[in-house]
Amino acid sequence: MAALRSDAARSRANILDVARTHDRATLRLNDVAREAGVGVGTVYRHFPTVHALIEALSADALDAMLETSRRAAAEPDPGDGLALYLGSALRLQLEDGGLQAVLLSPEDEADSVRNVKREIFESFTTVLEAARAAGAVRADLTVDRLSHLVCGIEHAVRLGTPEDLPLLLQVMLDGLKPPP
Repeated sequence: MAALRSDAARSRANILDVARTHDRATLRLNDVAREAGVGVGTVYRHFPTVHALIEALSADALDAMLETSRRAAAEPDPGDGLALYLGSALRLQLEDGGLQAVLLSPEDEADSVRNVKREIFESFTTVLEAARAAGAVRADLTVDRLSHLVCGIEHAVRLGTPEDLPLLLQVMLDGLKPPP
């Protein structure tokens, strides 16, 4: 992104601050503009779509997911690497209500997001293949299936309480093990 004028940078920061107070699933650019005290055109210049705004809001979580995927890929025990990856993905998605939409979106607004996601999923694939080769997980698991499973556990935790997270994460990890 090109350097912004100071007033444009302030507007962008204000828009992001206001948008953070909204549920990502119901985020509307017109509402954000009104609450931020800027014109709708200003919001659309910075964020041409709601998805672009959600990507910007999830930038820190996406960076944390990238770092986690790198750590998981470097883990000497493939089963531990997969558990690290899945547990971190679940926690980050619970902390950032837009991360799931960004990770699973087939279309990205920003090239930087596309590049980060590519590396995250390449690392995830590497971690899963290593865990499969080590016999730490079922052979029929795929990245897509695991991504959907994490989303399901996230939804289950949101329906319950945060205290459900450790148990549901452990149930998921136990269920990934190959049958005896």
